[in-house]
Amino acid sequence: MASRGNMAQALGTDGSDFTHRQRVAGQYQISAMNKSRLRYCIFFHYLLFFVMLTKLSADILDRLDIFILEIEELQIPQPLWWEYIWCSSLLLSFLGLSAVKANNIKTLERYIIGIIILGFGPLFYAIIYYISDVWNYLWFGKNDKVYMWQGWHYGLLWYVFIVVAIQVHSFSLVFSYKLLTAWKSRGSRKTD
Repeated sequence: MASRGNMAQALGTDGSDFTHRQRVAGQYQISAMNKSRLRYCIFFHYLLFFVMLTKLSADILDRLDIFILEIEELQIPQPLWWEYIWCSSLLLSFLGLSAVKANNIKTLERYIIGIIILGFGPLFYAIIYYISDVWNYLWFGKNDKVYMWQGWHYGLLWYVFIVVAIQVHSFSLVFSYKLLTAWKSRGSRKTD
């Protein structure tokens, strides 16, 4: 190799004086890190969507007049409207991914507003809808007022889903907000 031994170094330096020029600006580091994190959150949103789609499969197949005995034997409860509205929040993931790809502030702002409305809105409705059932189960145990499905408390199953979904949406909002601040700070420094 040509750089070994034959090249003369400047006196008084060990050759590492260039490292100060190799730094990446803070907003770009924050942007890269939060882009990756937001993609992970969107991936978990997809996983939650497929869990919800599994629950909705019986109703979807009934609407299409498709009869599968194994699914019918599960006696899956009829879905509520909030489940379908929450499923529509998956479409927002395409906004989020395109905003991350293009560093587009307006698209990311639309993604944030959509997650608040279509992600959190139905989940908060579900919390209110199942609170009395969960309260009865936690305080009084298994009784006639509590709806059970396959030996599991139905309201608590929904609460597990809701807690995970709220975490995924909350982290998505946090990472999106950090991306917005990083992108806006980059734009303000360009104009200065």
